[in-house]
Amino acid sequence: MKPPVSSNSPPEVGATLQRMRLARGLTLEDLSRIAGVSKSMLSQIEREKANPTIAITWRLANALGVAIGELLSADTRPVETIRVVDAHETPTLPGAHAGYVLRILGPMDLAGKYEWYELTLAPGGELASQAHDPGTSEHMTVLHGTMELEVGSDKKKIKLGGTARYPADQNHVIRNAGKTEAKALLVVVHR
Repeated sequence: MKPPVSSNSPPEVGATLQRMRLARGLTLEDLSRIAGVSKSMLSQIEREKANPTIAITWRLANALGVAIGELLSADTRPVETIRVVDAHETPTLPGAHAGYVLRILGPMDLAGKYEWYELTLAPGGELASQAHDPGTSEHMTVLHGTMELEVGSDKKKIKLGGTARYPADQNHVIRNAGKTEAKALLVVVHR
């Protein structure tokens, strides 16, 4: 039987957060970038010097691909042979202001090495990216509709089923110039 939890003290998530981060091979900097939480705040949480807000806990859970309750629990779960990530657990970067939704399909422990996403663009939507680290490349396969890709001064239209491979170490923009929603699989390879 578990001892009762004191209602006067919040759960200490630091050890659980650190265990999950290390199990995925992530540095504090990696998790900071993925979750949008400062590295210093993550360090304070892991050292039990600060307790995260609900919003920060939610961002961390999404970044680690776990349910929020798992971060708030001191219980350790056995490692699963097959881990299924349900659609509602998939971290998503909404860019509604620019007409895109980017679902993070790749595991967080590969972030910064290999990343893959499902990109959905509304009609007229675009995903504009600054240059990534030198040597980074992207591979985009259009799954629905058509998309327009601009890398530097080059511009190409990619039709349904087509794959574009391009250097991502320069500014690049993916647009939906069509009248219906477009969807693509986007793979980023860091060197």
